[in-house]
Amino acid sequence: MIKLNVASVMVLDQEEALDFYVNKLGLEVARDIHQGPFRWLTVRAPGDPGIEIFLQEPGPPVQDEATAAQLRELIAKGAMGGLVIQTDDARGLYETLRARGVTDFTQEPTDHFYGTDMGVRDPFGNPIRILQPARTAHQVVA
Repeated sequence: MIKLNVASVMVLDQEEALDFYVNKLGLEVARDIHQGPFRWLTVRAPGDPGIEIFLQEPGPPVQDEATAAQLRELIAKGAMGGLVIQTDDARGLYETLRARGVTDFTQEPTDHFYGTDMGVRDPFGNPIRILQPARTAHQVVA
C-alpha cells in the first residue's frame, strides 16, 4: 500500500507563505527544519497527521540557480500548480478569510451539483480551490 505524504507548493518567500497558510488560511505548521541554507517547512490541516504541504522556495540544493530563476519567473506569473482543500463550511470559511485580510479571491462560494466551492490565490499567485462536498455527491471510481 502507498499513500500520499507530502505535496509541494512553490513560493517566493517561506516566511510570507507561512503567514498566509497558517495565519490566514488556518493550517498549522507540521515541520520546520533548517539544514544549512535549506528549510523544510510544511503545513497541514489542524490536527491531521496526513498530507503535508511543503512550502518550497526554488534554489539549491534542490535546483541549480539557473533553474531556480526560471521557477521564480513562473511563480511570479501564477503559472505553477495549486491545491484543492476541503472544508465543511465554504461560506463560513470565506467570511473568515475575508476577516483575516484575504482579498485575492478568484471566485466567491458557488453552489454546484458536486458541492460548494470557491477560489483564492496565495500571495504568489498559486491557485487554491476550497471545496465543501455536497452531502449527496456521487463518487466516480475508475
